[in-house]
Amino acid sequence: MQLILRPYQPSDIENLAKHANNFNISKYLTNKFPFPYEKKDGEAFIQLALSHSPLQIKAIVLNGEVIGSIGVHQLADIYSKSAEMGYWIGEEHWGKGIVALAVKEMLKYGFDTFDIERIFARTTHTNLASQQVLKKSGFIFEAELKGTIFKNGEYFDELIFGFRKNQLSQLQH
Repeated sequence: MQLILRPYQPSDIENLAKHANNFNISKYLTNKFPFPYEKKDGEAFIQLALSHSPLQIKAIVLNGEVIGSIGVHQLADIYSKSAEMGYWIGEEHWGKGIVALAVKEMLKYGFDTFDIERIFARTTHTNLASQQVLKKSGFIFEAELKGTIFKNGEYFDELIFGFRKNQLSQLQH
């Protein structure tokens, strides 16, 4: 298995759209992630991903094929020492430990690239797989906000997990 994180390329559109066009993925993401996910959505996303300098969003590439996406986005103002991480991966690759590896690599990139002390990720209380990925990657549960997410006509509790820069040495083991 050859897993790399790299900048998106225009040639990634087909694979991006193929893996992203899945309700089981979109149901856990913000409404900015459309379903159905079409080629035009992939084109717009790749343009967005390449518009940041330094890069905030990378393609998750397995054996030469884009199978997902991961990003670290530094916040502003009084929150400027924190960044939010988000990710998704094609459903056929769930449960194989790929996202945990990508998260660990992106943690290192985030702390090396941005002037931040904390990277956090948010998930719903129903997304048990994402919670496991975060815990496995060294994130610590920070908060539960009741009924703050409204998606597809339902309310969900928001769980927040954080990872501090001083935890980076744990990733080497």
